[in-house]
Amino acid sequence: MFVKTLSALSLSLFALACSANEADIQKTVEARLGVKVESVTKSGYFGLYEIYADGHLFYTDDKVSALLIGGDMIRSQQALNLIDLKSNRNVTEERLRKLTAIKFSDLPLERAVKQVRGDGKRVLATFEDPNCGYCKRLAKDIQKLDNVTVYTFLYPILSEDSLKKSRQIWCSADRAKAWNDWIIDGKTPGGRDNCDTSAITRNLEFGRRLNITGTPTIVFADGERVPGAVPLNVLEQKLAQPK
Repeated sequence: MFVKTLSALSLSLFALACSANEADIQKTVEARLGVKVESVTKSGYFGLYEIYADGHLFYTDDKVSALLIGGDMIRSQQALNLIDLKSNRNVTEERLRKLTAIKFSDLPLERAVKQVRGDGKRVLATFEDPNCGYCKRLAKDIQKLDNVTVYTFLYPILSEDSLKKSRQIWCSADRAKAWNDWIIDGKTPGGRDNCDTSAITRNLEFGRRLNITGTPTIVFADGERVPGAVPLNVLEQKLAQPK
């Protein structure tokens, strides 16, 4: 809904002005966009305020006279980037990483397909659709990791077939084997799909609350959320960092 609203508004100006008060800014933005604003914070740049809503970051002034969303933000959350030239830091990226972080201990790990390699001390979680091409690429790199525990949340958002395959995998006696047989070797999961698959439904509900809109989405032990398949060296670097 938020993206559609932004598409309609594009870079249009707000007519209503308000004082430089974060609560007032929040009320005005919510009224204009029809979305719940999670936070309003001074950005520290150009007198702009940072607005975080529905998984997106954008900026406005103290009078809410204009909304800075970036030309391609409708298609990508990363289109608008505020860069600190003194430190060469991507401020928007840093803030999004912090604001979208997921506390690893809050993940319902009992609803994930669990795989342990080596001592299993390093951990990561993924949200994946069985028909996602990038998930298949990620799976091949995950196979090369050692001393790691991987929790895969079946997250069928692409098609009805994705839901059927997810159910068949969840109903398998060996879920990890059924997942790897399909995602790596292309062996279509067989067997029944009519066991208790409420875990998949609850995964979908959980992911929507977290605004997980694409697969794969990776969650590391420190809570950082990374959309998309990242290369093996990035996985290793993140897994090597302290929690």
